[in-house]
Amino acid sequence: MYPCEMKEQDARHVLSVRFRAPVQDLPRHFDRIYGSIIQYLETLGEQPTGEPFAAYFNMDMQNLDIEAGFPVAKPLPGKGDIQSSAIPGGMAAVCHYTGPYDGVGPAYEQLSQFIKDQGYTPIGPAYEWYLSEPDVPSQDIRTDLMFPVRAL
Repeated sequence: MYPCEMKEQDARHVLSVRFRAPVQDLPRHFDRIYGSIIQYLETLGEQPTGEPFAAYFNMDMQNLDIEAGFPVAKPLPGKGDIQSSAIPGGMAAVCHYTGPYDGVGPAYEQLSQFIKDQGYTPIGPAYEWYLSEPDVPSQDIRTDLMFPVRAL
């Protein structure tokens, strides 16, 4: 079982890249995207204000529609495929998952049931917040799964 909770989220400014890819290609894309955003932030004299995230706009594992990036302190200009964006604030359901990325399915199922049991429905994309350093053993990887929600 994975701990789930309802949380009021503040809106967050982000720098991100939106792309499409099959699930098996995500590590390569994430490495490139997160690295390019960090490099760009350094040229601006800025730093991320939190962990990297990915927003999943669909669940087609062969053609995922994803936005990946970092929260930042204020709106910053985009450059090339790096865009200035925002994650809206509001009520969200969060599940705290620990384990390998390819085992996250049951945590999503539990979060979906939790949302329903609390009298809410998901709205918008599913977010994953990657809380662990890249060199952590797969069984110790910490990820927060998050759905923005509204009451039924």
